[in-house]
Amino acid sequence: MNLCYEIHPGEDLHDGITFEMFLERVGNHPRCHVLYDPSHLILQQLDYRGFLDVYRDHIQMFHVKDAEFNPNPKQGVYSGYQAWTQRAGRFRSLGDGQIDFKAIFSWMAANDYHGWAVLEWECCLKHPEVGAREGATFIRDHIIEVTERAFDDFADGGSDQAANRRILGL
Repeated sequence: MNLCYEIHPGEDLHDGITFEMFLERVGNHPRCHVLYDPSHLILQQLDYRGFLDVYRDHIQMFHVKDAEFNPNPKQGVYSGYQAWTQRAGRFRSLGDGQIDFKAIFSWMAANDYHGWAVLEWECCLKHPEVGAREGATFIRDHIIEVTERAFDDFADGGSDQAANRRILGL
């Protein structure tokens, strides 16, 4: 059985460097994996889509959680202990933040991801029951059923020279 840990040392360090430090300290154990959470990455202003390519072999779980980052001249990443509704970086309900979930789910489908996509809901504005109901639908609607064949397989149906000549009147 493999376990995925969400690393939260210090001020929400949810990054690749922290994971690499952890991986090193467990002797590069083959069962050491990442729970991918793009919301924490965007709040730190990290490349949450690039993270997928760099750590593809370690991503075993996916927290489907949205966030937004709107800095201003007075606050940035850490938001200075403001209420959640007043922070530059805040968690939002799925689809209400800035995470590009279509790109993430497309990456997962293209890269044969077989882990879980789990709703982790936190939003400073929306009621939790509404967020849960909408979140379940959001995830269901974003999961891509992967095709068994290429979209242009029809073009490899062979050819019938006699039929082609007949069609062309030759």
